[in-house]
Amino acid sequence: MKIVIREARPSDMTAVLDLIKELAHFEREPDAVEVRAEDLEEDGFGEDPCFTCFIVEVDGSIGGMALVYPRYSTWKGRALHLEDLIVKEKFRGQGLGNALLEKVVEYGHDLGVKRISWEVLDWNEPAITFYERKGARVMRDWDVVQLDEQGIVQFLQKR
Repeated sequence: MKIVIREARPSDMTAVLDLIKELAHFEREPDAVEVRAEDLEEDGFGEDPCFTCFIVEVDGSIGGMALVYPRYSTWKGRALHLEDLIVKEKFRGQGLGNALLEKVVEYGHDLGVKRISWEVLDWNEPAITFYERKGARVMRDWDVVQLDEQGIVQFLQKR
């Protein structure tokens, strides 16, 4: 088995979207994905890229991906956010997730970030155990707060 990790190309975005949909299904939100491959192409490779994406290939076939983007911590300074790390179900348990996480950490280190952060669902014990074994701290006393598109509009209407 030949494993290659590389930066994604615009032509990879259809496969990346398929991975995102697989993750949404795993996370019990199969209908939540609104982004299109064209959005990923524009947002990741347009004039002002919003993210960097790494692909893991297994024998020339895309087996997973990690998508990151810059953040800023008022406590620490420059930071990196790992939005998703996804390995196709048929390739899990073969070290691909570990290889992708290593690539993300190397990338963050090369950028000089002070922190890399991401979320994990509280019921995803295999992922939590994996991250903790790697030295990550799972902060169970924090809750994720979001405003979705409808929430943004409603918020602004209530001003």
